[in-house]
Amino acid sequence: MANEKWNDPIRVGFETAGAHTVSGPFDALKCLSDFWPSVRGLRYLKARSTCRAALDGRKTLEEARAEFVAAAEEAKLSLH
Repeated sequence: MANEKWNDPIRVGFETAGAHTVSGPFDALKCLSDFWPSVRGLRYLKARSTCRAALDGRKTLEEARAEFVAAAEEAKLSLH
């Protein structure tokens, strides 16, 4: 299910990597592992877990999106 996409993609701004469009849980996991700031809180862990679960069909795409947004807000990343 790596090709599953959200209805409303998220544009996230990273200090060191610029802005990236996140279209679904697979893209979110890539951002969480490759571009995320070094300070990682509980929302980061929950987003990672929920995105993996969405790819496995154990969580919905909407749940994964909501957790990713919460993690980005926790990390004080800009969202568009």
